[in-house]
Amino acid sequence: MNFTREIKILGWMIAIFLAIFFLPLESARFTTAIEATLDLARWYAREHVILCLLPAFLIAGVISVFVSQASVLKYFGAKAKRWVAYSVASVSGTILAVCSCTILPLFSSIHKRGAGLGPAVAFLYSGPAINILAIILTARILGFELGVARFIGAVVFAIVIGLLMAFFYRKEEKTRAEEQMNFPDVPEKRPLWQTSFHFFILVLILVFANWGKPGEGVTSGAWYFIWANKWYITALLSVGLIYSLIAILKINPWHVAGATALTAVAAVTTANPLITVTIAIAAVSAIALLDKKEDSDNRDWIHSSWNFTKQIVPLLAIGVVIAGFLLGSTHDSTSIPGIIPDNWISSLVGGNSLFSNFFASIVGAFMYFATLTEVPIIQGLLASGMGKGPALALLLAGPSLSLPNMLVIRSVLGTRKTAVFLVLVVILSTIAGLVYGAIATT
Repeated sequence: MNFTREIKILGWMIAIFLAIFFLPLESARFTTAIEATLDLARWYAREHVILCLLPAFLIAGVISVFVSQASVLKYFGAKAKRWVAYSVASVSGTILAVCSCTILPLFSSIHKRGAGLGPAVAFLYSGPAINILAIILTARILGFELGVARFIGAVVFAIVIGLLMAFFYRKEEKTRAEEQMNFPDVPEKRPLWQTSFHFFILVLILVFANWGKPGEGVTSGAWYFIWANKWYITALLSVGLIYSLIAILKINPWHVAGATALTAVAAVTTANPLITVTIAIAAVSAIALLDKKEDSDNRDWIHSSWNFTKQIVPLLAIGVVIAGFLLGSTHDSTSIPGIIPDNWISSLVGGNSLFSNFFASIVGAFMYFATLTEVPIIQGLLASGMGKGPALALLLAGPSLSLPNMLVIRSVLGTRKTAVFLVLVVILSTIAGLVYGAIATT
């Protein structure tokens, strides 16, 4: 018998027993935090997993399998010009419209394919931070100046954080770069335009399926038109996906036709787009797995997407539960406080002191924001007395980081690099908040 192992088991049993025995069920704050945890987890499962994460996993699989390592290295690796790598990475968020969790499989995929640490981290930060929809919404609801400050800050942060991460770990990156220089140039299996078409059609489906609702009272304009017709636009883009599956991936046309018919029936017979999207993703995965060709990239595509799913989803689930319990559930018009009282937060981020900006950065870094939800949250905090500097600090730290996001980043980069990334985001967000707050109050 391993005495040490048995003691550990006994210790865990005692700890779990005591935690259950002393559950403060009579405390209204505790029961409300439990409700917030369940509400956030349910909303996340209903609204975010199907529409955001599942398409993102398919896109990550495309990068991992269809995009050759040579292509990744060309734009993000040691062979790439630095200005090209950081320019591409720092503005990538303008076409993705994703949150801190949806960016993870894409980041993991390009890092796995050989992207340098600096450009990969710049991509990781910029994906959710420079979400063009969120920037526009910020400018419209919170003010033009804050929208411009958020955009400029996010682009600069992506580059600066990427460069600093590359500098801090330059020895590792040098070794990795030397290895990449010896990689042979493997010819592409298909023309670049075909891979690009398949990739971007999936990205556009992801973007328009998640197009956010315009502000209250807005019933006209391009944004409203796209939102009101987003499922028709998504369906039109799906025609491009059908073409890609048949003409580019060479999947059996009869299999594609069957998957299309099944998705169309679901769209006609149910008013819930989540069911239609789920069936569509399952159908695409099934017909790709049915490919009988030897060394099929199509099967590898789905296998790779599944591997990202196994790696990321459990960590996200844990993070969402913890974030909901500590910080509450805030989405749409729902606001359920967590174990940490909301008034503590709002009272700590007033004015433009170093502490208020730092505190806003810390809270933003750990709190989970779905795409676009940070704007109404900060609108409410501003109405409660939040300073403009802390508001910008929260906007720069919040969308790019969250507790669920950190758990996954740690599994890719390790604890130390994840901690350095977190510290850089918090410090830079604090500085940006102080500067903007000083300018805004003069």
